[in-house]
This record gives sequence, structure tokens and C-alpha cells, in this order.
Amino acid sequence: MQIFALFLIGFVSVQHFGFLYLEMFLWKTPTGLKIFRMTSAQAESSSVLAANQGLYNGFLALGLLLSFFLPDRDAYIFRLYLLACVVIAGCYGGWTVSVRIFFLQALPALVAFALTYIFLGPRQ
Repeated sequence: MQIFALFLIGFVSVQHFGFLYLEMFLWKTPTGLKIFRMTSAQAESSSVLAANQGLYNGFLALGLLLSFFLPDRDAYIFRLYLLACVVIAGCYGGWTVSVRIFFLQALPALVAFALTYIFLGPRQ
């Protein structure tokens, strides 16, 4: 289960690098319009906010990636914090924007959080 927990942490990190790319670089493209179900006018008026949101997703992704290079106890605390941030953001997005966000963002992070808490904690 430790391997699966680490895999899921990596998966959440890769997801958030993908969100960064979508929100910062594809927001106003046909791909971005389709994924986010927006019109060109909506995308144009919100592109700066989307880029900012993408940047924050990149910070989460990079933090999770960097946790693989920290000592176990530090990595454990860092991962729990970052995964909790992802869960909270995903729940908020699921509640305010689309329930798809909960299933795409919050649920994988919630499972990763639980597995990290149970299987990757510091040994007493």
C-alpha cells in the first residue's frame, strides 16, 4: 500500500501540472473552451484569473513532487498539508463550479491523503 500511496501522490502532482498547462496556456484555445465549457468571450474575460489559478496549481504540483526528495518525516507533513489544500480546493470547486471538480481533483487527493496518513507516517 505504501507504493500505491506514493503512486497516487505522484498522480495528483501530474494532474496539477496538467491543470497548470490547461489554465495558463490552453484557456482561450478550442481545447480549453471545450474542457471548461466556455464561450470565447467568457475565456477572454477570465484568462488572467485562470492563469493565476494555474500558477497555484503548479505550486501544489511542484510541492508534491519535491516531497519525494525530503526526509520521511518532513515529506509526510508536507504531503499531508499539500494534499489537504488540494482536497479543500477541489471540494470548494465542486460546490461552487461543477461537481466534476470534486471527482477529478478532490477525490484522488482525498484517497492519497488517507493512504499517506495510514501508510506513510513516521515510524514511532
